Amino acid sequence: MSAGEIACTYATLILHDDGIPVTAEKIITLLKAANVSVESYWPSLFAKLAEKRNIDDLILNVGAGGGVAASAALSAPAGGANAAAATATPAAEEKKEELNEESDEDMCFTLFD
Repeated sequence: MSAGEIACTYATLILHDDGIPVTAEKIITLLKAANVSVESYWPSLFAKLAEKRNIDDLILNVGAGGGVAASAALSAPAGGANAAAATATPAAEEKKEELNEESDEDMCFTLFD
């Protein structure tokens, strides 16, 4: 991930957190205030993403995929990383449930003891 992507990710999150509409101009303003230079196409890409996707949903879905997916979810145009994270979560939950049931049986605990 490039420094431009990271800077635009943070700028997008700051604007969203403050309730300010995410636009390319506002991202550029934040980046200039922080003395960060990025390639000219990054702010407009992130502004378009913010128009099409709900930032809250991106943030909530990121936790299911791990730390690396956090930045990938904001930079993924069609939500490819989010789809992978969403499909990985149910499988992990099923394994946890199976392990709990097996451990109860292994210790000879049953409902009627």
